[in-house]
Amino acid sequence: MKVWNLINDPSPLEGSLNMAIDDYLFQSLAKKPETYVRFYQWKQPTVSLGYSQRVENVVNLDFCRMHNVDLVRRITGGKLVLHHREITYSIVSADKDTFTTTLAKSYRLISEALIVGLKKMGLEARLAKTPPLAYVKDNLPCFSHPARDEVEVGGLKIIGSAQKRAGAKFLQHGSIPLEGEESLLRSVSLSGKECEMRATSLSHELRRTVDPGWAVGNLVEGIGQFFRVGFVEKIFSDEERAEILGIQKGRYENEAWTGRPSPGSRVDFS
Repeated sequence: MKVWNLINDPSPLEGSLNMAIDDYLFQSLAKKPETYVRFYQWKQPTVSLGYSQRVENVVNLDFCRMHNVDLVRRITGGKLVLHHREITYSIVSADKDTFTTTLAKSYRLISEALIVGLKKMGLEARLAKTPPLAYVKDNLPCFSHPARDEVEVGGLKIIGSAQKRAGAKFLQHGSIPLEGEESLLRSVSLSGKECEMRATSLSHELRRTVDPGWAVGNLVEGIGQFFRVGFVEKIFSDEERAEILGIQKGRYENEAWTGRPSPGSRVDFS
């Protein structure tokens, strides 16, 4: 049986640090091609942008400043996501035997594994079909419509994910809402007030408040069962923590990175 590294952050973190940790894990595959599964939460409401999105086209910056909503840019693609009362997962790997070497197939496999975890919570989830062309081309927020092979319950998106790939190695991370945040999402997104939100949350579907630890436990069990793997806790060394903090300061706390994408950038996202 394969053994993967499990990181379950005990406390909510700043958005810039959350993104730096995922980025570090992705970069670390060049030296040590292991597989990491991480779960984390956010210290304050945070908007994350897809790699190629332009801030001025999608984010209501005045509202974010007035209401203490943070802003970060991901290295993965996709659309605007509001992170607040949620669980976020990331899977980082270069294991082509398990995940294949294509974005679409690895994306689908991870969604199928997450569905197993949701079923352990009592939810009947499934893969979403191809979304309308208007959603694909517009600046609508991520949770306005399920994208192909994302996870939905009753036709409503419950997990939104994005992936970055470089050859066999990839980072995929995604948002799993504990509670609905439709009003706040509409306020932080410039296009939010104009669209129908086809999204749901764990608490809404289960008709009760969901404990994050309980949800993570089920998701870990589902991922392990689907991929037939075991887990060992990953603890960062002092050297690794220093590298992570360097990435946080150099990239995710840098306005030149957050404010706008690099010209001519190429994004791998499904």
